[in-house]
Amino acid sequence: MIYIVADDVEPARDNKLVDVCFGQKRIGILMNTFVRFLKKYQKNLFSLIIEEYLSFIFRYLPGLEGVFLRKVLWGSLFQKCGKKLIVYPNVYISHSYGISAGKLISINSGANIDARGGVKIGDYVMIGPNSVIVSSTHQYQSLQKPMALYDHIMEPVEIGDDVWIGANAFISGGISIGNGAIVAAGAIVKKSVPPYKIVAGCPAKIIGDRREKK
Repeated sequence: MIYIVADDVEPARDNKLVDVCFGQKRIGILMNTFVRFLKKYQKNLFSLIIEEYLSFIFRYLPGLEGVFLRKVLWGSLFQKCGKKLIVYPNVYISHSYGISAGKLISINSGANIDARGGVKIGDYVMIGPNSVIVSSTHQYQSLQKPMALYDHIMEPVEIGDDVWIGANAFISGGISIGNGAIVAAGAIVKKSVPPYKIVAGCPAKIIGDRREKK
């Protein structure tokens, strides 16, 4: 019989101990993230709590009563809100205290607006279904620690009057959309859009001008 001695074989680890160590690390990361969140948004904490729970209740309400209740909710949480705000069912809005909205604005089903960096919306604006508007970004230049451990970089968004944002469009932070502009369905907008221009594509490029007669 031949015996093989493997002195360089790493001894078996205690899986339970490893799980506990990794579990403690995850808890520490979560606690650090939570503390950073409280420090950064403590001034708007009450608004965020109301937004989280009441929006969940009102988000899917059908009919005119749903439209009315969402108008009351968001109209009271927005920094500023004009007359005749229409928010369709299944719209997600976070950090609503950062939104300044004009009159006659419609936000269609499935739209998602993150206004932590500030979102200014003019009058007569149509925001299409499943469109996304963000006003911040993650820090990614530094490699010293994971991106998830850095705070957001605030990048305000400004949308002018008489703007149409098509379905499934993405509006990134730090840009402005001029008066009368159109963002085509599915466009990924990474640069500011001049007034009355029509943009489309990924990334979005100018494909027309509303002032040009055909």
